Amino acid sequence: MPSFTVFKGLKDGSIVETTTTRPDLTADQVLVRITASGLCFTDVHHRHRDIGLGHEGAGVVEAIGPDVKSLKKGDRVGWGYLQNSCGECRECLTGRETFCVRREIYGTANFDQGSMGSHAVWHETFLFRIPEGMSDVDAAPLMCGGATVWAAMELYGIGPTSRVGIIGVGGLGHLAIQFVSKMGAEAVVFSGTNSKEAEARRLGANQFYAVKGKSSINDKELQSSLDCLLVTASDQPNWDLYIPLMAANGKIIPLSVAEGDFKIPYMPMIMKGLTVQGSLVAPRFSHRNMLAFAARNGIKPIINEFPLSVEGIEKAFDVLNEGKMRYRGVLIPQH
Repeated sequence: MPSFTVFKGLKDGSIVETTTTRPDLTADQVLVRITASGLCFTDVHHRHRDIGLGHEGAGVVEAIGPDVKSLKKGDRVGWGYLQNSCGECRECLTGRETFCVRREIYGTANFDQGSMGSHAVWHETFLFRIPEGMSDVDAAPLMCGGATVWAAMELYGIGPTSRVGIIGVGGLGHLAIQFVSKMGAEAVVFSGTNSKEAEARRLGANQFYAVKGKSSINDKELQSSLDCLLVTASDQPNWDLYIPLMAANGKIIPLSVAEGDFKIPYMPMIMKGLTVQGSLVAPRFSHRNMLAFAARNGIKPIINEFPLSVEGIEKAFDVLNEGKMRYRGVLIPQH
């Protein structure tokens, strides 16, 4: 029976190192030695629970169950927010297993393990090969951050002729800029101040607007031009600022995790025929496409590295909560 280290949160927000023991591998189960764990803001919402933290994992296969078909010891793999589904319902059979009613997702199942640990056991069908040329450290944040952005683009009609607004240059936003730009679409970036403009343009932003304190954007070229607006910031947008920029029948896609209600003015939404599109991480076929596209186009997260230890995890959480993470924290085992 495999035993391994897991880092969990407690009610007071502290991090503890514990040990999990799992039964011997059966069916298509795979034991993965973790080499990198991304830190997602979703982890903040689970820090005060007694569960294994982390869901942006990368690692190396150490052992396989008897029914594993394609993975072998030594293969590099990753996993994300979705960990299992029933495989039989309408959603699963149509490639939308992220919405399976019996899905296993981070925070609702597998409480004894996560990507913050020494190892984890997952189903082969929910592990993804890391492409050649992509490091484990770069791969880990793509397993959720990259999958979240890519799903919105691939599943909801963003293409090379689209003009895409991106609110926020952070963990999700800096990846969104790269994916949109490399797809050939036009990336229009909105941030509070000009402090991130140079970096956003280097990542592929075609236009950049600092919006803090503004009630409107007086750029005639921009009016009614955005086919899609990706909301990657956790704060509620100022809709008086953004709705005039949306093209008729445009899509607004919130991607960040936030408490409370998502509110939008009723009549402006109707008058422009806007769609507010909910989106989750990528289903498996889309997740694989995301990794292949990222590897082919050199898309990489900008990362801050921390030790995968109690002290390192606490430090990473502090940096994230203080808004100082640029742009994705990655926890690395210390050997």
